[in-house]
Amino acid sequence: MTPADKEPRSDDLWSIGQLAERAGVSVKTVRFYSDRGLLPEAARSGGGHRRYGPDALDRLRLIRSLRTLDLSVPDVSRVLDEEGQEGREDALEDVIAGQLKDVGAQLTALRWREAALQLLTDCTPQERAERLRLVGAVSTPPGTAALARFWRCWLPVRLPSRVVAAVVDRAVPVPPDAPTPAQVLAFARLQDFVTDPCFVSGPRAGTDYGQPEVHASGKGYRPAVLYEGLPEAFELAAPDVGAGRAPREGEALDCFVAVHAAALNRRDTPDFRRTLHRMLAAEPRIDRYWQLAAEAVTPPAEPARPTPGSADNWLRSALGSHVA
Repeated sequence: MTPADKEPRSDDLWSIGQLAERAGVSVKTVRFYSDRGLLPEAARSGGGHRRYGPDALDRLRLIRSLRTLDLSVPDVSRVLDEEGQEGREDALEDVIAGQLKDVGAQLTALRWREAALQLLTDCTPQERAERLRLVGAVSTPPGTAALARFWRCWLPVRLPSRVVAAVVDRAVPVPPDAPTPAQVLAFARLQDFVTDPCFVSGPRAGTDYGQPEVHASGKGYRPAVLYEGLPEAFELAAPDVGAGRAPREGEALDCFVAVHAAALNRRDTPDFRRTLHRMLAAEPRIDRYWQLAAEAVTPPAEPARPTPGSADNWLRSALGSHVA
């Protein structure tokens, strides 16, 4: 077969207007896709006009279908440029997965906006100004960087980075995809709390917002032992916390005390338990954080979900009852 035999015959080619008419689109649309390389022309007429083969019609219809799904021109090009049906299907699955992720993020943002607007609707004019200030200071959905920064400032300075990362992962609540107005308010209050000027410079910076006593226990204190061991005590306490049972002695409390004793290089004795109870006296700052964190992740109609903070409160109360 000679090269001339491979060239499409002029009878098989369509002008840009003919292709547009068959596809039910405007000439401008065909030219747009052609100029961006999505719809290559088969030839040019003697006068320099574009000519397209019959296969261009199927390609143009596919382009329109992909664009209807709001795929970008580069994504459409990626699908079309794959060779073979299998390669094209794989590329199409990838771009659709990306679109689904983007749409999900947009829907989450819209749900947060809707809940924030509802929050501003369902309140008195006196409450609205304060709520507007709180909600206006956070994104929708809210970011968690400020919460993570708060914990990095709060934790002891000698903690290994892996331990810090684990604590932050457990302590920072994940914004729900479909929040209630109450959850929006809780997240806004939580963000406002951790960005208080006293915390921005770090809890270690001022006397009023210094480290809790257990973090400043002097020579021999091993904070990594404490923060690596506390999750086990919290897990043991979680069933009682979730069921609303009164704080009591048992395996969870023994584990809680043992972890503190190991971190402080002490033995678990009655005297140590009395000392520990004094050291772990209620800390209003961190208690407020955990209260808001629980509200932020729990829908109003449901009982509060156990958190590391609620487990810690339960165990401190159990310790108090024990030493009393």
